[in-house]
Amino acid sequence: MELVAAADRKSVRRHVRVHCEVVRERDFRRIADRVLDLSMNGMRVPLREPVMTGEKVVLTFRTPDGQTFVDGEGIVARVSHGRRPGDFGPSVGIRFEVADPVQRALLKKQLLRLPPTLPKRAARVDYAATVRKISGL
Repeated sequence: MELVAAADRKSVRRHVRVHCEVVRERDFRRIADRVLDLSMNGMRVPLREPVMTGEKVVLTFRTPDGQTFVDGEGIVARVSHGRRPGDFGPSVGIRFEVADPVQRALLKKQLLRLPPTLPKRAARVDYAATVRKISGL
């Protein structure tokens, strides 16, 4: 019997190390200054300041080739406190909310050239899909 993996991500995260500026919208304090990984829908950044899930942020970063700036808004989707083995400290996942279509197209083209980020955890199992597969539904 083969278990069905859960499809949690909407886009592939890519391993990227670029400079960024991410500030909280409510007080314009900088919470991050570099990108750890990037996708079409968001990015993960190491924290410089505490932040809460759901907080709005304003962000800017250079595309991986360093030629173009991407400006936008986002929302803190996930906070990692950095306590798991292999973590490099606290970080947050930011989901992009607003982005220029031209910037998104350019970013997509560049991300396809980069390697995906390797997962640190085992793949989650979608038990309901596994049961449906076994039962033939």
